Amino acid sequence: MQYRKITLAKQHGISLTSVILVLIVVGLVAVVGIKVFPSWLEYRSIKDGIVRVKAEGGTVAEMQRAFDKFADINSVESVKGRDLIISKDGGEPEISFAYQKRIVLTEKASLVIDYDGTTDPSGVVAASAD
Repeated sequence: MQYRKITLAKQHGISLTSVILVLIVVGLVAVVGIKVFPSWLEYRSIKDGIVRVKAEGGTVAEMQRAFDKFADINSVESVKGRDLIISKDGGEPEISFAYQKRIVLTEKASLVIDYDGTTDPSGVVAASAD
């Protein structure tokens, strides 16, 4: 009978330390994502709102009131009707908005996101008259 010498092959994979580090990174990304996601949803809601308001038409004051109603229904707090920049160049109204959202990550660290949007097909956000 012939016996083969059995040798243990070199192990492949990641160590426990690597697993812990990967879990820490994934956890931090998840926490930031959980804090940013509601802000992004509100931004998408605002963009949908200005498209609906533009489709309804009316005077500047009517569009601002219509957006305020939309904002109340959809829990939008970052932008109000008075914050919208409504211009009527060329007859058709174009609505723009821009705002900053500060998201507190820790006691001494915050994330600031600049959001803006417009109904203008060119994508150019109008400057505020303030």
